[in-house]
Amino acid sequence: MAGHSKWANIKHRKAAQDSKKGKVFTRLIRELTIAAKNGAEPENNPRLRTAIQTALANNMTRDTIDRAIKRGAGDEDNSNMEEIRYEGYGPGGVAVMVDCVSDNRNRTVSEVRHAFTKCGGSLGTDGSVAYLFKAQGMIYFAPDTPEDALIEAALEAGAEDVLTEEEGFIVLTHPYEFASVLEALEKKKFKPLEAEVTQNSSTTTELSGDQALKFTKMIDMLEELDDVQNVYSNAEIKD
Repeated sequence: MAGHSKWANIKHRKAAQDSKKGKVFTRLIRELTIAAKNGAEPENNPRLRTAIQTALANNMTRDTIDRAIKRGAGDEDNSNMEEIRYEGYGPGGVAVMVDCVSDNRNRTVSEVRHAFTKCGGSLGTDGSVAYLFKAQGMIYFAPDTPEDALIEAALEAGAEDVLTEEEGFIVLTHPYEFASVLEALEKKKFKPLEAEVTQNSSTTTELSGDQALKFTKMIDMLEELDDVQNVYSNAEIKD
């Protein structure tokens, strides 16, 4: 899950990923395969370059990455796969976007709709919430990171901005510049806590109590679905 409540979502996602490592790898491989359809050379394919960086950050081996890229570039067994985005509202009116990769659109929409309705949400029409989100690269650093040096290195590498928050620093990038900025910072010995290209929301909806519980249940149900790649929201859930 990704959204505006950045640091809380890192903790939620990390806990989920640690318990479902196999599923995380499946989604990363699927993204590598799809990205490689537009070219197997990462220097000419920003999406593939980002997918490789994300896979490496999740400790995927180079051999596994290379096999996924070859499969995508050769279009083996992937001719029926399509990317689909669903938009809707969760409990409390939270905006939610769900990115899927599927070979059966009817199955996927049925499963996604079930997760929404079971938890008090509803699917919306195309564009109903997408305008609230902006694709953005986000690289997170611990609060003890040298601030001036990080800002200087990030801006030199082509980052859009650096946010200073109580929990640490966030380097913001354009999605296509994400991989090059991350690589440049790592070369200068900056070690990120996490790095991702996500959909960052321009507004937030705060949830608490029963609504927060229903929302987190809905997110968990969505992320359990085999066809779901990513779930984004503008939920703000207090500790």
